[in-house]
Amino acid sequence: MARIFFNGQAMAGGPFHASVADGLIGPVRTAPGYRFFSIGDVCPGLLPAPGTGAAIDGELYDITLEHLRDVILPGEPRELELGVIELADGSACLSMLLARGELEKGVHREITEYGGWRAYLATLGRTA
Repeated sequence: MARIFFNGQAMAGGPFHASVADGLIGPVRTAPGYRFFSIGDVCPGLLPAPGTGAAIDGELYDITLEHLRDVILPGEPRELELGVIELADGSACLSMLLARGELEKGVHREITEYGGWRAYLATLGRTA
């Protein structure tokens, strides 16, 4: 089993939640030190940024490595890659991060100020 932080479409209420729902542990926040981006207003991208004070809302799940390999990773957009983050409680877990080189493209809107995907979607009149 692997603990993974989801902060977008796999969270409760999102279109991909059904594929991970049975592994939900509960809501969590990252430790401070992250930036957050909208990838075409379709999904978010988390980016480690040591020295920043921002923490991002999400949910923690416990899933099998097979499910991660066979279901989660094949469905992720190319703008994201698997990485490790730190949670507010100091523990580490897996998460999908903004892929290397994506920030430099300058095409993703920074949404760190909203603190989470749901809060950002609310500004667009949408829900997760």
